[in-house]
Amino acid sequence: MNRFDTTFAALKAQGRKALVPFVTAGDPSLAATVPVMHALVAAGADVIELGVPFSDPMADGPTIQRSSELALGRGAGLRFVLEVVAAFRQTDATTPVVLMGYLNPVEIHGAQRFAREAADAGVDGALLVDLPPEEADETREIFNRHGLQLIALAAPTTTPERAALLCEQAQGYLYYVSFAGVTGASDRLDTQAAGERLRALRAQSKVPVVAGFGIKDAASAAAMAPDADGVVVGSALVKAISEAASPQQAAELAGNFLRPLREALDQGLR
Repeated sequence: MNRFDTTFAALKAQGRKALVPFVTAGDPSLAATVPVMHALVAAGADVIELGVPFSDPMADGPTIQRSSELALGRGAGLRFVLEVVAAFRQTDATTPVVLMGYLNPVEIHGAQRFAREAADAGVDGALLVDLPPEEADETREIFNRHGLQLIALAAPTTTPERAALLCEQAQGYLYYVSFAGVTGASDRLDTQAAGERLRALRAQSKVPVVAGFGIKDAASAAAMAPDADGVVVGSALVKAISEAASPQQAAELAGNFLRPLREALDQGLR
């Protein structure tokens, strides 16, 4: 079993929902990334999505766009991202780590080399926002050869035919984008409509389905969780740690932000 299987099986056995925070590697500082990752786990994270900074993050809203831009300015390229994961793995051998980003850096690096180096660093999966499922077979095969899972995305605009394809291809977990648009803490989140799509996807998917986009606090996490296997929080967390003056403060802010979400998800079981 890989880390995804182990983590989600344990959560299912406990009747709990996965909490999946996203942070950008290299923001609010290069030195803060590993402490923030550990703080998130200590606060209740089950999986960590680590953003790979990219110059044209077209699926992201202004908060993550700015975070990515600042991280790149500090030198947070792909080599740094892999070093971060390797450092995290020195003291955490169990929490799944997903690299979230775009196809361009992978193609520049070379898919084989990327997969090999990512797996060696301790990465469990990659979510490439701009890789269509119809064109993903070769990349998935290369990734799987090195023990790396290719995480798929579904959206409200996904047709039933494509949804069936995604559910068949899905590895690790299936990420459901809760509304059409870019990332960001938003009031556009419609939990009723999203819940209907989530239930349909979970009925088809061979892997857990987590919901992201628009989840910004404990209330929105708890509202989305009943129809999902977990929730993803990104922009609101990135914003919460953005002004940290030190790695220690960034870690403290990250833990303080995430802890109420973990409590809200667990309270929903009682």
